[in-house]
Amino acid sequence: MDRRVAVIGAGYAGMAAAVTLAERGVPVTVFESGQVPGGRARRIVSQGNELDNGQHALIGAYTVLYGLMRRVGVREDALLRVPLEIRYAGGFSFRALRLPAPLGLLGGLLLARGIPFAERLGAVRFMARMRGRGFRLDSDIAVTRLLEDHGQNGAIGHYLWRPLCVSALNTPAGQASANVFLAVLRDALAGEREASDLLLPRVDLSRLFPEPAAEFVARHGGEIRLRTPVDDLASLQKTFSSVIVAVGPHQLKALLPGLAPDYTYQPIYTCYLQYSPQVKLGFPMVGLASGLVQWVFDRGALLGEKGRLACVISAQGDHQQMSQDELAEACQRELAQAKLVAETPAWSRVIAEKRATISCVREVKRPPLETGMPGVFLAGDYTDPEYPPTLEAAVRSGVRAARTILDR
Repeated sequence: MDRRVAVIGAGYAGMAAAVTLAERGVPVTVFESGQVPGGRARRIVSQGNELDNGQHALIGAYTVLYGLMRRVGVREDALLRVPLEIRYAGGFSFRALRLPAPLGLLGGLLLARGIPFAERLGAVRFMARMRGRGFRLDSDIAVTRLLEDHGQNGAIGHYLWRPLCVSALNTPAGQASANVFLAVLRDALAGEREASDLLLPRVDLSRLFPEPAAEFVARHGGEIRLRTPVDDLASLQKTFSSVIVAVGPHQLKALLPGLAPDYTYQPIYTCYLQYSPQVKLGFPMVGLASGLVQWVFDRGALLGEKGRLACVISAQGDHQQMSQDELAEACQRELAQAKLVAETPAWSRVIAEKRATISCVREVKRPPLETGMPGVFLAGDYTDPEYPPTLEAAVRSGVRAARTILDR
């Protein structure tokens, strides 16, 4: 018992903690209530079709996640890696150049298409000013206010900054924290050249890391218990020397009622549309800028699911009041209007992760790693003191909790 550690939750945070402990020889047992590992980024089966509960795009700055993926044996071709490229069906396009940082990003901004040159030059100056401030404001403000203050609210804001904010923070720009947004710009756009690379999963989200991580833990003497919910923390404390609670913040009330943060949440809706096999996009990820859909992913190009497109709608909005059939019809209509498809789908599925992330608002409070209970620690994307609630934030938190136990 003096070395055994329990991890509650087999999402990205929990499995990152388990891998970090297992590779150091610590006996670890992971308890997961679901049928597959992955938490809020997992594989599901809907009417006989294997789908992800949300479509994710990663960036090169996710160094902790990539390091863990390599450690547990995930092959490099599990991700399609390309220089940062943003294409819209409406004509705007931007691609970072293969030049030393920050020249690649700045050159890409100057050469972007579909935006007046004055706005492109203004975007370069905006990044230079933010770099001069260390990508940090003394007093946090909303992202919308940040863009207004620096003349970034025109076409460049419509096609680049606000979509980037919603994608990374999963919070509308009018509510989102400028300091968290600036942390994303610092690491993704102003870091090393490869940090801005776009990485798109070519396997489902459970296979991308949680399942290989579970296999790694099992090979190193650990145990993964699926379909095993935990509702009594005290019983685990009698058996294990330490416990890492790596569940969603809304699930804390049952385990740690005194520590459960009072957050508001943001959804992510993914609408899958199955067309004939010859339907495909010109690029695996295409933006839409005039309706509900923000991004469309070509699952055929990425996962071999020919003719299958995934429409992503991040953060809150009018779509939450629509039925699934209405939402699927709206997605189909927007794809047709953008001339991305010229036929109706054979079937559609809408996956709504209604509490996908916490609202990443100004001065949002992040709970500490230590709970105040001996041997009990928190992990999860919402605990990162600086990052938005992303897969990278999740694995960072898991590694941080595991290392705290190892150090003790």
